[in-house]
Parts: sequence; structure tokens; C-alpha cells
Amino acid sequence: MYRLKMEAFTAVAVWAMASACRSVPVARDWANGLCPRGDADLQELGAKLSSTAKVYFPGSSEFNDASARWSTLAEPNVTVVVVPGTESDVAETVKFANKKDLPFLAYNGAHGALTTLGQMTHGIEISLSQLSSVEVAEDGKTAKFGGGTISKTVTDELWKVDKQAVTGTCECVSLLGPALGGGHGWLQGHHGLASDQFLSMNVVLANGTLITIDEKSDLWWAMKGAGHNFGIVTSLTAKIFDIEHRDWAIETITFSGDKVEAVYQAANDYLLKNGTQPEGVINWSYWMNDATVDPNNPVIVFYIIQEGVKTVDSKYTKPFHDIGPLSVVPDSGTYKDLATWTGIADSSIPCQKAGYSNPRFPIYLESYDPQAQKKIWDIFAPAIRGNSVFNNSMFQFEGYSTQGVHNTDSRSSAFAFRSEHLLVAPLINYLPGGPDRDRQARALGTQLRDILHEASGRKDMRAYVNYAYGDETPEQLYGSEQWRQNRLRSLKQKYDPEGKFSFYAPIP
Repeated sequence: MYRLKMEAFTAVAVWAMASACRSVPVARDWANGLCPRGDADLQELGAKLSSTAKVYFPGSSEFNDASARWSTLAEPNVTVVVVPGTESDVAETVKFANKKDLPFLAYNGAHGALTTLGQMTHGIEISLSQLSSVEVAEDGKTAKFGGGTISKTVTDELWKVDKQAVTGTCECVSLLGPALGGGHGWLQGHHGLASDQFLSMNVVLANGTLITIDEKSDLWWAMKGAGHNFGIVTSLTAKIFDIEHRDWAIETITFSGDKVEAVYQAANDYLLKNGTQPEGVINWSYWMNDATVDPNNPVIVFYIIQEGVKTVDSKYTKPFHDIGPLSVVPDSGTYKDLATWTGIADSSIPCQKAGYSNPRFPIYLESYDPQAQKKIWDIFAPAIRGNSVFNNSMFQFEGYSTQGVHNTDSRSSAFAFRSEHLLVAPLINYLPGGPDRDRQARALGTQLRDILHEASGRKDMRAYVNYAYGDETPEQLYGSEQWRQNRLRSLKQKYDPEGKFSFYAPIP
């Protein structure tokens, strides 16, 4: 079997070089002069791909750009990149990969950092970057999005026609990457998760079939929360909304670490209020180094965000002012400024693929535990201080409004964690330094998450699949209820019995 796979790999490499000289656009700088003639594989696939499809190979700048990931930890190893120009190109590429017994993996922003991706040791990357489009329906209530459309593109194109959609918060990730795992966003308090907006989708199954599904399909339930395991979505029709509030305001309040318990007690008392944080209010914070505020120690950067105002209401901000912050910076603008304010705009450092490892260790929580916050601060702050190899790391605390999420029946989709109020994750950022450094990063992230889990009092840990490290169990990612696990496994057996989609938080 190994010999057969290597023969298949050799065949696809020959096909790849041949396509450099044919009708499929490729990186000619590497392939020039290396083109075999009359290759049957090229004739087989190339004749079926559209004229706008592209193929890139190792050694070319296009291949390097297309295959680069946000996190270098346990990266998948791809040997050919296909960039489909049409939805049918995706289906033909999957069929080709199956015929040659080659693994394949869809790329759609490439910000997933799960270590399970490293199990792909060779094969075809299917980059969805050319499938980018936003088409608003005549009634203005829905839009069709290409499967590779980035969140910023969605926001910008809809804004031009006075509309908006629920997307992930980070501008440089795709619409569908987060949405297939649920999809948290700024507007979820009003409308629910990104996946709650789905109306229909075109999806390429494991066998290469391109089908259209909606709520009548048994696969629909799985695509909303565990979709990475079941297919490649080439286009999506989803609900969109009139812009209700153009004005948004933020206050950035920075604290020294000795205020950690007081800050998160205030967040519980004045913002979360037992999970009743208003739909238009969001609390969000980072623990990080910021030499402009304190050159020697990490700080707590706490954001209070409010829609429909030019200044955040003092009833939310005054309790934090009373704690004694290092600085308070108010700002105002529109919804389109949120990513810049919180450091996750397309041009921000976290959106760049700069060769760092970026594992996260997510956990959902009902509320902040001030004593646990102090305990993890006392571990995290020394670990990232000064010249530590982890000194660019941060701890993320995302406290969105949750009414729209809670209002959707938890049994209606594969996303299992609708009762939660907080999404928390240490992000351990570091330059690759070998297995020992990877183990140190994992030990730190796991220790921090375990402390929060113990303080939560829960038996089961609940983790957001889009932030997952890669060692979480299916129960931790998709819900511990037995009926959920049974349903997911049954659908997996029906739609992907050979485990073609097995690199991203796989369902066994």
C-alpha cells in the first residue's frame, strides 16, 4: 500500500509539473524547462478544470504564499496546491485525489492551529481563495457568499448596501471557517451564531459529489458546528440584516496585574450580571506585554464595547475607573472599526503569517472566577515576562452578548455550547524551537486551562473547536451528551466512511 501511495504521489508530481506548461496557470519560475509531455493525469484533470483554476508547486513563491499558515506548529505538509476557479473545480480535484489515493485539505484563511493538521504528511491543498463573492438577493434579506470569502470582504461589501451579517470577529479569517464550527461574532447577541444564519449551501462531499443542502438534509445539522468533518463548502446562502446601529464606542482600560481580582469581579457584577449582559454591550480583554504602558510587566487590557452610542455609558465604565487603571482611552466610530480597536484587523499583527507557532487552549465559562483569574495570572505573567521565548503570548477573554445564541434550541445543530457566556483561551506565541519548546508551550497552556476548568466545578470541559489545540476529545469539542456523539458518528459513517475529512478536529 505504501508503494502504491508513493507511486500516486510521483504521478501527481509529474502531473503538477506538466500543468505548468499547459492551460492551467502555475508558477512558471520553478517549472520552466521541467515539463514532461503527454502526461495522462494532466489530461484527465486539466480537461475538467476551468480556465481560471491554478496549480502551484514547491519551489515557487506562489506555492509558499498559498500554503503558509498562521501557526507553524504541526503544519500540514502539502505537495501540490490547487486553486479552483469554480465550485466544480473543487469537486473535480477531490475526485482526482481520491482516484490517486491522495489526502486533500481545504484551505480557507489558514488560521486553524490544531495539531491534528500535522497528520497530513503529503497531498493536495485545495485553496478556496478564488471563490470569493458577495451577492445580495433582491429582497435584501439574504446573500450568497463564495466559499472562500474573507470576513472583511463580507463586512465591507454588505456595508456598501446598508447591510451586515454575523461573521467572526477577526477580519482576516474566512466567513465559513469559523461558521462551520459555530462562529462567534460581534452581532451574536442579536442574531445568534454565524452558523445560525445558514439557509442553504453547496458542499463537496468526501466522494467528490457537489450537492446543495438545506434544513431538509440530515447533513444540515452536522454542518452547523462540526462542518469541517463533512465537506468543503463552495458557496453559502445566509441571512443578512439591515444596519441597526452605525455608531459604536469603546473604552480601553488598562490595569496592572495586582488589580486582576477586582477587574473580573466588576465584570461579573456590572457587565455579565448572571448572563444578562445587554445585547449591545461586549466585554473583551487581553493579558499581554505592552511596553508603552509598563516596560517590565504584562498588563490587563480591558475593553468595554457598546453599540448605538458615541461614548460608552458610564454605568458600565465607572466601576472600572474606580478600581484605579493605568490608563483609560475612549474612542468612537462604526462597526467597521471594531477589529482595529481590538487588534484583529486585516493589517494587525495577529493577522500576519509571520512564522510563529500559535497554539490556543480554549475553554467556555459561565462567569469569571476572580480567585482563579488571580491564580492563572500568577502563572501566566512570569511565563511571558521579559526575555521569555513566550513574551508575545496573550490570554484572551471574549465576553459577547449571548441572547441570540441562547434563543436557538441547542438540539438544532451540532454546536453544543449555547449556555456559555465567556470564551477564554491562552494563546502561546513563540518562534519554533524544537520539540522541547513545543512541550513547554503545551504544558503552560494546559496548566492554565486546567485551573479554569477545575474552578468551574464542571465534570466536562467545553472547548471551542475553532480555537482548539488538538488534544481535546470529541466530547469536549462537540458536546458530551451521548445522543450528540452517536448522531455525529452515524453521519460521519454515512457521508465520510473513509475519513477523508480527518485532519481538523476529527470525529472518529
